[in-house]
This record gives sequence, C-alpha cells and structure tokens, in this order.
Amino acid sequence: MVSLQWCGCADNSVKVVNNYQKAKVLWITVGLLAVFFIAEWSVGLWSQSLSLQADAGHILSDITALVISLLASFLAQQPAKKKATFGHQRIEVLAALLNGLSLLAIATFIILEAIQRWQHPPAIFGLPMLAIAVLGLIVNLLNITLLHPHTHDDLNLRGALLHVIADTASSVGVIIAALAVHLWDWWWADVAISLVVATFTGLSALPLVQESLKIFLEYAPESIDPVEVEISLKSFPGVVQVEKLHIWTLSLNKVMLCANLTVECTTIQERDRLLNKLESHIQKTFNIAEITLQLTSPRKPSALPIHPLFNQDLSTLVRKNSRMLRNVNKLKAFTNDK
Repeated sequence: MVSLQWCGCADNSVKVVNNYQKAKVLWITVGLLAVFFIAEWSVGLWSQSLSLQADAGHILSDITALVISLLASFLAQQPAKKKATFGHQRIEVLAALLNGLSLLAIATFIILEAIQRWQHPPAIFGLPMLAIAVLGLIVNLLNITLLHPHTHDDLNLRGALLHVIADTASSVGVIIAALAVHLWDWWWADVAISLVVATFTGLSALPLVQESLKIFLEYAPESIDPVEVEISLKSFPGVVQVEKLHIWTLSLNKVMLCANLTVECTTIQERDRLLNKLESHIQKTFNIAEITLQLTSPRKPSALPIHPLFNQDLSTLVRKNSRMLRNVNKLKAFTNDK
C-alpha cells in the first residue's frame, strides 16, 4: 500500500512539473511574439507591405490563442467537483477549436485584402520589409524549438504550434516578396505571397478544427475501431453478448469506454475474475484507461403458464370445495323430499 501511494504521489509530481514547464514555455512564446508584433505592425504600416501587415495580424491572433491556451491549461488542471464530474479537460479542446477557427478567419481576411491590393497597388519599401521578415523568421524558429517537445500529448499546444509554423512560413514568404520588391520592384510579389500564406494558413487549420469537432461530437478516436473492440470482448470465454458499447474521447490523451456484457458465470468470484481480465485486456490492447463494464447474466426462460385454479392457496380451495359439497347435499335432500 505504501509503494502504491508513493507511485501515485510520484505521478502527480511529474504532472505538476510538466504543467509548469508547458506554462513557462507558453509565457516565453507570448512575450517574444508580443514584442515582435509591435515591431512588425509598425514597419508594415510604414513600408505599405500587405504581407507584413497580414503576418502581424496573424501574430496578434497567435498571442490571443496562446493566452487562451494558458487559461485553458490552468482550468484543465482543476479537479472534478460539484457538477463538473469530468473536470475541465475539454476546455483545452475548446481552446484548440477556437485557435483553428481564428486561423481560418485570418486566412479569409488576407485573401480579401490581397484582392483589394491587386486592384489598387501601393508603393512598397522593400528593405525595411526584408529586415523585419528576417527577424520574424528568427523569432518563429525559436518559438518552434520551445513548443515542439510539449505537443505530442497536448492538443492545445499543438494548435499553438500550428500558429507559429504558419507564422514561420509567412516570414519566409515575406522575405521572398521583400527581395522581389527591393531588387526588381515587383509589387505584385507582396500580394502573391500574401495569397500563398493565406492558403497555407487555412489548410493548416483544417485538421485541428476537424479533430476538435470529433472530440466534441464524442467520436471514437481514429486509432480505435469499435467493431474490433466488440470482437475482442466476445472472444473471451463466458462472454455471450456485447451491448451498448460506447467509446469516446474526453480529451486528446484520455479515451473512455463503457459497455453492457451478458456473461455466463456460475459464481461471483468467477465474474470478478472475468471483469479484471476484460479490463486489463482493453487497457493493454487499445490503450483505454477509463473503462466501465456492466456484467449481467442471461435471462432465464419464463415458466409455462399455470391454470388459474392452481394459483389459489389451499385454504381458499378447501372453503370452495366445502361450500360446493354442502350445496350438493342440500340438492339431494330436496330431491329425496320430492
């Protein structure tokens, strides 16, 4: 018991450390992006570069998304209590969905602005545009290095990383456009790169939005086929039928399963052993930690219907028979008198 308690405390300590590291990385990323946003927006207005202004707007969305991520990470760590029986883990999924939708909104805005710029091209200063784009590339590469190690099991941080990757691609595009404007005065390169960045931004957001919606709609994860789970459960001796099998995702790294199983077990101990085997098999085979199985015995066939006469108790039958005999005797006496 002591060793189990120590393991539980160790696991909690590791989670606390990991959460602290994630929060620290997010705050550093927010700080770097906030400073760069001010610089890029100012230079974008001065140089009349659409790609710089679009990238600055993208970075502003990144800052908002990362602040939401920090708030979501804090709320997700709060324990389950009162009516929040599952806790607040899905807040991370909600933040990821908002991140994806904001990316799609930014992509739409860039495309509309690019169309307007194509019709009315302004004069663009290529050299300041190039300098700030190179600085943006350095900042974004640093943020990718900070975020990437923490995104394997966190959908929220994965959304933040997608924002930064989109910013990195945007910085590369702005560098190419700045060179074209500065060397050859190709003003249209700024508009063209803006359209490319907008397309890339929108496409990068679609998988994030799709995965978040699947979690909210309580779909089974892509890695688990409910049919295979049902077949696997039926393969155990004693399992007759599997009903009401539900598999859904609470958060990115927490999958839940519940089902009703009809089993043939002669004793309670045998049923308990079967339940332990089933839960252990599901955990190891499908990597599902939260499992709820209800085991029930097959329904016994109902007995044949009994004649209503035999449903009555013995005293009632005796009274009725006695009354019937008295009536018969009275009838015989009346007949003899006649």
